[in-house]
Formats: sequence, structure tokens, C-alpha cells
Amino acid sequence: MDIARIAALLQPFLKQPLAPAQLEQTSTYINLMLRWNARINLTAIRNEEEIVTRHFGESFFLARHVVQRSVDRQGAEAPAQLQASAVVPQAPTRILDIGSGAGFPALPIKIWAPEIHLTMIESNHKKVAFLREVARALTLTNVDVIADRAEALAARRDFPRANIVTFRAVENFARTLTQAEALLIPNGCLALLIGISQAPLLKSATSVQWKHPVTIPQSNGRILSLGTTINKVE
Repeated sequence: MDIARIAALLQPFLKQPLAPAQLEQTSTYINLMLRWNARINLTAIRNEEEIVTRHFGESFFLARHVVQRSVDRQGAEAPAQLQASAVVPQAPTRILDIGSGAGFPALPIKIWAPEIHLTMIESNHKKVAFLREVARALTLTNVDVIADRAEALAARRDFPRANIVTFRAVENFARTLTQAEALLIPNGCLALLIGISQAPLLKSATSVQWKHPVTIPQSNGRILSLGTTINKVE
């Protein structure tokens, strides 16, 4: 897909444009996704432009709210919603994505901020193979793809906790929310792309202080929910 068109479609979701290399990575990702989608049903969306806005746009929108781009030569965007809570450390940020599927929002976050350490949890082995192929094709480093269930990893005390945990489309929202809490470090951040109808379910996370939801551009009832864990002990 033409990178100029990708940049134009992403503009409503960003304050600063992606670098040409990041746009090239996004184009390569889209091409891989379309090829693999014919075999393993990664997404119901087939239109390239809708893939850019619905999948990449939402994911980059999340990324710019929670991760500072230290690689941006023209001045990094501050993580506007979380700046005061200081959830983005100076050391490389560990981000964990639950039920990664086709890689959203996880891989666009990695494209946005290559210095992060990214872990993706996906139980479907065919999708795991796809995620690893994308990471290889985009020459991404510090990316782990784990073929397991989040509940099993959350129960392991030796499994590394993350600064930020994300998820997007999951089968059991309440259960996944509990697992996400368990996989965070103290004072960690949950960053969720959800439908407005799911917002009342957030209160089941009793150890999380939620910020006011942020409406996702060009969406019909989709929001970004950001929360910080409170009184959490390991």
C-alpha cells in the first residue's frame, strides 16, 4: 500500500506524522496481513484503507497517549493522558499485550516506539506464527510472542510483570481485565481499546484508578480507557 496514502489516513489519529521508515513498516505489515488473512482469518476487514484506520489508527492513537517517542528527531510527543502519573519509566518500557491476534495494538506500538520491550500473548498457534513473521519481516527486536493463555502466565510468580498492559478484542472482558491487573507492576498502566458499552465493566477492576475515557477519532462508540493500578502489591 502506498505510504503517502497510509500517512494521510493516519493523520486524524496522530499529532505528528510517522517517519518514512515507520510508514514502510506499516505498509509491509498490511501486505503480510492481507496474504495471511486468506488462510487463517486474522481480520474480517478486507479493505486496505479500513485496515489502516480501524486497526493501525486506533493502535497508534493508543501508542501516542502512553508511550513517549524518544526516536522522534522533531520532538517527542509527551504521553498526554499519563504524564502526571509517571507510568512511563526512563528504563525501556515493558509492554504486554493480551490476546494479540493479528497484532493490534501491540505491533503498531512497537513501530511507534522501537525501544520498548514488547511481549504478546496469543494462544492460537497459527496467529503466533503470523506475529513472529511480522516481527521478523519488520526487523523488530526485543519482541516475545508467547503461545499460552494469559491466565496461566498471570498465575506464575516468576513471569515478568509489565509497565503497561493492553488488550483490544477479547472473548471474556471481565476475566481478561482481572488477568491484565495481575500482569502489571505496582503503579502500572492499563491501556484498553474498547467499545463505550464495555465501559461500565471497568469498575470491576477495583485496584485501578481510571481516567476519563478518550474518544477514538472516526469511530462509532469506541474509546481508549487508561487506568493506573493503586495499592497493588506483588
